[in-house]
Amino acid sequence: MRRWRQILRFLAAVQLLPALEGGEETLVGGQAVLEGVMMRSPHAWGIAVRKPSGEVVTHSEPLERPSEKHKWMGWPVVRGVMTLGNAMTLGFRALRFSANAALEEISAQEQSGDARASEDHASKGQAKKFEITGWMAGVNIAFSVAFFIFMYKYLPLVATTELKKVNPVFGQQIVFNLVDGLIRIAMFLLFVWGVSLWKDIRRVYEYHGAEHKTVFAFENGDPLETAKVQKYSTYHPRCGTSFLMTVMIISMVVYMAIPVHTFWARFGIRIALLPVIAGVSYEIIRFAAKHRGSLFALMTAPGLWLQRITTQPPDDREVECAIVALDEAMKLEKQRGGELVIA
Repeated sequence: MRRWRQILRFLAAVQLLPALEGGEETLVGGQAVLEGVMMRSPHAWGIAVRKPSGEVVTHSEPLERPSEKHKWMGWPVVRGVMTLGNAMTLGFRALRFSANAALEEISAQEQSGDARASEDHASKGQAKKFEITGWMAGVNIAFSVAFFIFMYKYLPLVATTELKKVNPVFGQQIVFNLVDGLIRIAMFLLFVWGVSLWKDIRRVYEYHGAEHKTVFAFENGDPLETAKVQKYSTYHPRCGTSFLMTVMIISMVVYMAIPVHTFWARFGIRIALLPVIAGVSYEIIRFAAKHRGSLFALMTAPGLWLQRITTQPPDDREVECAIVALDEAMKLEKQRGGELVIA
């Protein structure tokens, strides 16, 4: 039962991945995972996860920056699409690592409580462990993409099209896309709030808060100590939550400017332009993080408000995981001679 609960936590967290991940290849950032935090620097990433027993396990790997391999990947807008794609891939790997860390201990505890399993373990030398395999991860990715398109592209469009049948005013270009966008935002807010009622996901939001506090402390040059980190806010402008809200706001404006009127043409446009809108949103978030008093920073304000849900005050043990994860990433970063650009 505990292992299936862990798998359900993993599946729910994957749906929230864009809101938990802050992708930026030139800055320190991170992501909340299951009972832990992943931290990323320009050339390395590290993860720290607390097992059910209380033990903290870590893992770190070097990272390659796409823009250092190919100059065109560093162009504005393009760099956003490439960086976000890499961030999502890394974020999924981190979530899988955190889920398997708990599943490994749960399996060991179940086997140690069974005398027969213990004998089998002794005779075979190694017990079979239960984990999220590659094919399970692949199926979940496919499901997540389908869920995103259905939930935030197809359903709002269907609802707005039905409203147009009720009152012709909803068929006007600006009104149609405004209502479509508001329905999309409402569905996203409902989903984010609804899963926050689940205790396990609320703990993910607490680790999300720990990640933000730790990044703030690092950016301000404070020692990475629990007491120092805890004084900072959980609301960070360079966050996946702010990014998603910015994407939804910009998409409304973009769709208003494209004169298509049939259902499937509108649906196709929403899929085709998603990379472009994501790239533009990335540039706005990047600019707003460095110019807090600019007009663009106002566009990210709704995302900061939404972080009242997606980030929660962490306890000291959760902050400790975030600090350990950043330390792991920075050890590799220093070995590779990387330079950090602080926003």
